[in-house]
Amino acid sequence: MKTMMSLDGTKIERVSDEKASRLFSEGYKYIAKSIWKEKVRDVEDPPSNTKPTKTKSNKMSKAAKRHSKQSK
Repeated sequence: MKTMMSLDGTKIERVSDEKASRLFSEGYKYIAKSIWKEKVRDVEDPPSNTKPTKTKSNKMSKAAKRHSKQSK
């Protein structure tokens, strides 16, 4: 797999080695995979876990209540 970007910078693609050699002759250049990760992969997949976290209550657990009764 190779990462290719068009010379004008509008398209960034991950392609096979054979397709990369064809694209190179058509006006694409090789780039680092990290650029593809930043601009394409991470942008396309928004985090699916958008639920707010539950607030923690300050209630004593049953075990903590038993422990406090025993120590009195």
